[in-house]
Amino acid sequence: MILTALNDYYQRLSKENKVPQPGFSTEKISFALAFDQNGLPQQIDDLRDTSGKKPRARPYQVPVDKRRTSGIHAYPLWDKTAYALGVTAGEGKRLSDEHAAFKARQFDLFGNSDDKSLLAFLKFLDQWRPEKLSSMAGYSEEVLDSNIIFRLDGQRQYLHENDGARRIWGAALEENTGIFGQCLITGEDAILGTDHPAIKGVRDAQSSGASLVSFNSEAYESYGFRKNQNAAISTSAIFGYTTALNYLLRGDADNQQRLQIGDTTLVFWANAQTSQAAQAAESFFAVLNQPPNDEQEASKLGSLLAQVADGRPLKDVAPELEPETQFYVLGLAPNAARLSVRFWLVDSLEHLTKHYAQHYRDLDIQPAPWKGIAPSVWWLTLQTAPIHGARPKAEDVLPQLAGDIMRAIITGQRYPRPLLTSVVMRFRSDGNINGLRVALCKAVLAREARLTTHLNSNKQEVSVSLDKSSTHPGYLLGRLFAELENAQRGALGRELNATIKDRYYGAASATPASVFPMLLRNVQNHLSSMRKKDKGGIAHTIESEISQIIGGLGDTFPRSLRIEEQGRFAIGYYHQSQTRFAKKDNVNSDEQSEQGDSE
Repeated sequence: MILTALNDYYQRLSKENKVPQPGFSTEKISFALAFDQNGLPQQIDDLRDTSGKKPRARPYQVPVDKRRTSGIHAYPLWDKTAYALGVTAGEGKRLSDEHAAFKARQFDLFGNSDDKSLLAFLKFLDQWRPEKLSSMAGYSEEVLDSNIIFRLDGQRQYLHENDGARRIWGAALEENTGIFGQCLITGEDAILGTDHPAIKGVRDAQSSGASLVSFNSEAYESYGFRKNQNAAISTSAIFGYTTALNYLLRGDADNQQRLQIGDTTLVFWANAQTSQAAQAAESFFAVLNQPPNDEQEASKLGSLLAQVADGRPLKDVAPELEPETQFYVLGLAPNAARLSVRFWLVDSLEHLTKHYAQHYRDLDIQPAPWKGIAPSVWWLTLQTAPIHGARPKAEDVLPQLAGDIMRAIITGQRYPRPLLTSVVMRFRSDGNINGLRVALCKAVLAREARLTTHLNSNKQEVSVSLDKSSTHPGYLLGRLFAELENAQRGALGRELNATIKDRYYGAASATPASVFPMLLRNVQNHLSSMRKKDKGGIAHTIESEISQIIGGLGDTFPRSLRIEEQGRFAIGYYHQSQTRFAKKDNVNSDEQSEQGDSE
């Protein structure tokens, strides 16, 4: 199914002239060598993109017949300098053999051609001496070991773009024969391929590329077939699926169809009645995963998703999108020389949008710790890493957890349980109880409650904002802890070196009975101190709030709280403490308003 969808996508890309034709591959080329009609070398052209801080090779569609592994294999009309020119920066133990293979390949393919450019190229190879390279105009050491193409001096067209060369190359490909059989992808009878080109662009996979389909051990073979003959796929379908996947994984700055979520490299594409509709769906999905920074645009996206979550059809809120558009999402992870498929989703755009809308609704918490719409998936997963300083580090995120979170979002299924555990443990280890982390706790618990079908399960909703009617012990204890901290700050001032949150949060959330009796004894001293500082009204409000919360807890504090209740503890703490800040902001704004009126 994955390979079929990729091969179908190749057909669309081919019609749009975005990918090479069979027998060609998009490769990174850095330099070109120009020669004259007599085959004499003239100069080296630097083809690299110099718009950035560092020059980068440009993509060119060049002839490629098979993947080069450990053996010697030369490509037509282009290659790295070791093959094409017999020059390398290293020792090059088999340098002469590689260059000889390149020359032999060119003469074998184009020796009978009467094209003037190709004949001049063969003259160039016949009289070329590797030591000439360093004296050529435009030479620098950066040329060594880079990919190089060729052109006849005075012509702008490169040899691999020559019509005659392309006809010869196409005929050579057709001469290659193999096993004839039924293709597993297309269902058609065709010549079956045995070599699957490398897939490049998956983070942390081999730089030379990794295989999505491969057989390197007899244990994986059957019926006497050897290696990739066990996967009966035609040469054209192999070219189609690998070319489409490499296109999706390209490292261009404008590539919005590739996302990195932890160790999972995610690509996506759409299939619609028109290319314009498919591109609109792909752009929309990209925005869902990377919400806009502009507050107004983020607000518009949030409004759209809220309407979808409320049940409005996608076509009503976004007429430019086709709800029935078929959407594909593929998550890949490195696995030595191969690629592992982390997840594969095929669904309609409307269903996928509903899943994202539900994700943002599950995350919703008040007051919101973000502006407009919740941050991207990757920024959320960063909250599962330790925070010691300005921001968490990507390398500290559990590799598989990030991919599992993405799978839960796009499928609408439960979030991975390690997500809640990881966030709760971070509360206890680094003490950073920020709104994003609390929102993740709320999302896990809200979705769990909604999807649970057991009759004896507690289905009480996880509130978006402060819920004084909640009877969950964890939520009540979190609220209580926030009010005890409030009393401490009121008595000792806000510039404390360490509050009870810094010292006792972990124990209070995990083993309440061991901590809360002591904290309640101390709070009496804090309340008494506040009354002596003419803060009797505030002390009375805090004391009343504490009494109301304790009234809902029963006679004793729980000896311990399960991980779910520890998540609710964090939500209760956040709601109660943020409500206090909101009241203070309202008081300040009212005072400023009164001053403005009096003026």
